[in-house]
Amino acid sequence: MAFIVRQPGSNLTGQQVMDYVAKHVAPYKKVRRVAFVNAITKSPAGKILRRELVQQAMSMGASKL
Repeated sequence: MAFIVRQPGSNLTGQQVMDYVAKHVAPYKKVRRVAFVNAITKSPAGKILRRELVQQAMSMGASKL
């Protein structure tokens, strides 16, 4: 699953992201789901808080992470 923060005014779609990634990575690395979020939470040290992303995915109904 990919979490993406859109730039203001962007009309990027999930399918566009999946198509782009599919062209640039091996088949087993393809993105299966895309979620657009307002912001990605980070710790005070600047690291992405992956546990919170997992919780967001679970609340969206993602069954397999």
